[in-house]
Parts: sequence; C-alpha cells; structure tokens
Amino acid sequence: MKNILSRIANWYFSRNALHYWCILLIDYLIIIFCGYLAYYILENGHEVTIHFWPIFRDLCILLIPYTIAFRIFHTYSGIFRYSSFVDLGRLFSAMLLGTAIASAGYHIFPNKNNIFLEHHPRLILLLLFATFIMAAVRIIVKTMYDTLRTDNYNKRIFIYGVQNGGISLAKSIRNETPNRYTIKGFISPDNKLKGKYLMGLPVYSDEEDIVTLMRKQNATTLVVSPLQTTHFREQETLINTLIDASIKIMMMPHTEEEWDGKSDLRYNQLREVDIEDLLPRDKIEVNMQAIGEHLNGSRILITGAAGSIGSEMVRQVARFEPKELILIDQAETPMHDVRRTMQDNHPNIPCHTIVASITNQTFMEDIFRRHKPDYVFHAAAYKHVPMMEDNPAMAVQNNIYGTRIIADLAVKYGTKKFVMISTDKAVNPTNVMGCSKRICEIYCQSLNKAISTSPHTLPQANGDLPCTQFVTTRFGNVLGSNGSVIPLFKEQIIKGGPITVTHPDIIRYFMLIPEACKLVLEAGTMGKGGEIFVFDVGKPVRIADLAQRMINLSGAKNCKIKYTGLRNGEKLYEEVLNDAEQTLPTKHPKIMIAKVREYDYDLACKNEERLLEASYTYNDLGIVKIMKEIVPEYKSQHSKYQVLD
Repeated sequence: MKNILSRIANWYFSRNALHYWCILLIDYLIIIFCGYLAYYILENGHEVTIHFWPIFRDLCILLIPYTIAFRIFHTYSGIFRYSSFVDLGRLFSAMLLGTAIASAGYHIFPNKNNIFLEHHPRLILLLLFATFIMAAVRIIVKTMYDTLRTDNYNKRIFIYGVQNGGISLAKSIRNETPNRYTIKGFISPDNKLKGKYLMGLPVYSDEEDIVTLMRKQNATTLVVSPLQTTHFREQETLINTLIDASIKIMMMPHTEEEWDGKSDLRYNQLREVDIEDLLPRDKIEVNMQAIGEHLNGSRILITGAAGSIGSEMVRQVARFEPKELILIDQAETPMHDVRRTMQDNHPNIPCHTIVASITNQTFMEDIFRRHKPDYVFHAAAYKHVPMMEDNPAMAVQNNIYGTRIIADLAVKYGTKKFVMISTDKAVNPTNVMGCSKRICEIYCQSLNKAISTSPHTLPQANGDLPCTQFVTTRFGNVLGSNGSVIPLFKEQIIKGGPITVTHPDIIRYFMLIPEACKLVLEAGTMGKGGEIFVFDVGKPVRIADLAQRMINLSGAKNCKIKYTGLRNGEKLYEEVLNDAEQTLPTKHPKIMIAKVREYDYDLACKNEERLLEASYTYNDLGIVKIMKEIVPEYKSQHSKYQVLD
C-alpha cells in the first residue's frame, strides 16, 4: 500500500504545480459542500432536498465575496504543496473577510429570496467548516509531499542543531526539487530537548551514541547548522567517531559569508567538509564599521597582492569601497586572476594591478608618486623556510631591503598607516626566513619611533605631509595558503600516499585566511604606530593528527604517514608571544601587543646597509653571521648555520 501511495506521490509531485484556477475550483466545491452541510445541521435533510437548487444558487452567489477576499489576500500566490502557516493564515483571513462582505451585503441589499443568508448561524458554520477543510486539504497534501515522495537516490540524513539554522535547513531540504534527502532526526547540544519532536522528527542529544542512532535509520550524512559550527568543531570525540564510522559531515564553507540567522538558508550553500572546517577555533569578531570608516574612500596599496594573504586582503578591502586600489606582485598569472576578480566583482573601484618586484626602487617610487596611497598593507615576502635557508641573499634582498623601500616611500609620500604582515617565526627565530621578518619588524618599529620623536632628522620625511604610523601584525600558519601542509597532504592522499610529516610531535598554530585578514584590518585601524600586534590563534594542532584526520576524511585505504625528519631551520613548536607575561592586552580579546626589544633607528639603518652589502657576495655563512649579530636570539636548528651559534 505504501509503495502505491509513493508512486502516486512521485507522479503528482514530479509534475508542475497546479494552476491556481484548479485550486480555486477545489475551494469553491468545498464552500458549496460546507454550505449544504451547515444547512443540513441547522435544518434537516428534508429541507435540503426541497430547497436544493435555491440553496445552490445562493451559494454560487456567495462565491463572489469569497473570490474578492481570496484576491485581496493573495491566497493562491503560493504553491499548493509548499503550504506554510503563513498560507494558512492568509486562507483564514480571506474566509473571514469573505464572510464579512457577504453578511454586510445582505444587510445593505436584503433579499428574502436568499434562503441561505436569512439566518446568520448558517454563514458562521460555513466559515468554520470550509476553513477547516481547506486547511486540512493543504496540510494533507504537504504531508504527502514531505513523507511519501522519494527518489531513486534518496539519502537519509540527520541535522545537528535545532535553532533557526536547523529548522531553516530542514525546510530547505524538504522543499528541494528533485528531493534527494530524507531527514530522519535532529541532534541538539541542549540535553533539555532530548526526547522532544521537531517538525515531526525526534530530537537526540549529542551526548548519545549518534553513530548507532544514525545507523539504525540508515542515515549516512550529518548536516551541521551554521549556528552550531563553532560548538560542533569543539566536539573532537564526536567528530572522530563520525569520521571513523564513514559518516559524511556537511557544513557551510569557511569561505562563505557568515549566515545572519534570518535570511533564507539554502541546502546547496553547504558542502562536505574539508579538514580546515573541522579544526577547533573560536569565532572572531571584528569591528567592520570602524574598519570601513578608515578605508572607505581611501587610496590603498597592497604588496604581495596575488599571494594567499594578499589576495584575501584585496577581497576584504574592496568591500569598503576604497577610492583606489594599487596592487603589486611579481607573479604575473596570479595577478591576472586578481585583476579578473576585481573586474567581475568590483567594476566601479579603480584598480591598478602592477606586476613588479618591491625591490625595484625607481618603479616603486614612481607608483607612490602617482598614487600617494593613504594606507599600505605590506604582505610581499619570500616565506618558505627551506627555500630561504638555501637562499639567504634573496631573503635579505626581497624581505628586508624590499620592506625598507616600501616603508621609506610611505614616509616620503605621506601614507597615513603602514601595516606590515609578519609571522610567528620571527619570535626567537630558528631560520633565515623568520630572522629576516624580525629584522623587518625592527626597521619598521625604529622608523616609527624616529618619526614620532625627531622627524626632521629623516631624509625621507616630508614636513608638509602627515607622519606615517607603522604597525606590525604577527600570526601563524594560514590554512590552505600556497605551500601549506593541507594542499600538500591532499595531493599526497590522491596519489595513494604516503603522507610525509617531518616529526611525530611537531605542532603548529593555524588560522583561516579570511580570519587572519580580518584581524590584520582590525589591528591596522586600531594601531597608533610602533605596535607589534600578536593574534590569539587558539589551540596548537599536532600535524600528525591533522594528517590522520585528512586520511580518514578522504576514505583512502592503506594510506600511511611517513616521518621524514625536521627540515633545515624547522622547530617543533612555534612561538607567538601570546602569554600574559610577554604581551599587553588591547580592546580586542584576540589581539595583543608584543613586548619586544626596541632598536635605535640609526643602528637599524646601519645594520640593514651592512647586511644588504653582504647579500651581494652570496656568501651564505657570511650573510647569516650578520643576521645573527643583528638578532642575537636567532639560534639555528637543524641547519648548516648552527656552526655560527
């Protein structure tokens, strides 16, 4: 019997929605039927038989005010099988209005020949019966649509979350055409809701054996409400259990705009999770209004604009409608992609995509002279640790000298604020790349101090222009950035393994690229000059655990982890200086100010000039020796430069 009903439901619901006049005809028949029923109850069957045709005539006339009311309340603007409480409310209002119009019309134009309206109780019974039956028909049709309709590849799912997000998801899934999923239950983090029912489905607690519950219902996928993603990420035991049981997890991608909890939520906004979606992290709030007040209508220059951080900075800054964007990177093809993105998404913002190296001083000066940027976000740098261990001259010439060029030009042409993006590897550096970024920090901080105390002594300063404020931001690894471990692990899994991890105990701090850039913007706008801001990047992640979870998520079989040993300059534990003894708090709970040794500007300049001159000898040991003299805390690890310590 159920199979027969399912076939009928599939046949009906696979067709286009009924025309509104078909539904109107059904409602007319219900009104006429309920009119006879009301007359029968208040009179008797004999009276109905005698006056059958006059009653029919009166009821047909009565359809006119109801038709007017249906039109006023747009009763047939919705789709019959998608009826909601809003539609039922419109139906009741229309029936009430139609009854009122009919009653008022009879009083204004009394007609003794209208035997149906001569007694008001008949009209009231008609209202009650017809409204009830019309609503019942709509509910029955919707119930058939929700419960009987199936497709060949229908999958059973559970929804994690019972608040607005969970309900919105459930409605979206049920209204999907063609319907591919059947909801079998809800999972709530709130134990008080355990045993309750929502939309006719049971609610379970996330402390129960979720895998067993889902297997009993043959459910293969858990869909996580956007309002519960932060809480869900913290349930590491539950996540591991689901992954081990080969249950798919679907969430809103971290690249999507955050759901506001009010607008329509579509199921197709979610996708099967990547590893970065499951890493536990706190929600990061930034004052977007304050950022917008600074950047809106400003000229903004971004170096390294084609990189992982730089390109995300471009996307986020563009939202604030700057007066002009000047984007610099030496990677031609990625810059072409950035140009197309800006043309497609922000065609009204003047955007200059410039292929150049920041070490080209004459070209950089020409750019600053023509555009005179109000804000500079300096993200350009060589960042790969092993590469810079082998090429310290390039680390000096690009990272250190390039930063000095951009910083000096910012002062010369009156840039309001210069924000340098640094790294946690600059803290007690163990490699060339980290030390090069620390030297960049030293120069920017000392330059800021010199500007604030004696700007007239600086050859690059222009007394007629505002003094530049230099701000530095430090954070750890960003998930999914070019050259990070996650893209590498994905590639290795596709090839069947092994996944290469340098050491079983190595840990790293991770942030999402959009979150890191939001904090950069927040720190850049709150900074007054001279600060080195440190971001609270949450809990460290053991890389071996990350690799194993990626293997489990992929479903790959016989994919092993291979330990290859620490690379040159690599250390087991990154430091970010985010403990209370070494940092000062700010108004933002995720941003602190690092307490670091400050350098005199003249000394910083002499050190950089000596280092730059040495870089053109391409003598690795000689270059690194000077770097260690400038940054005494730089102690090499697993590197040929350990002989210098």
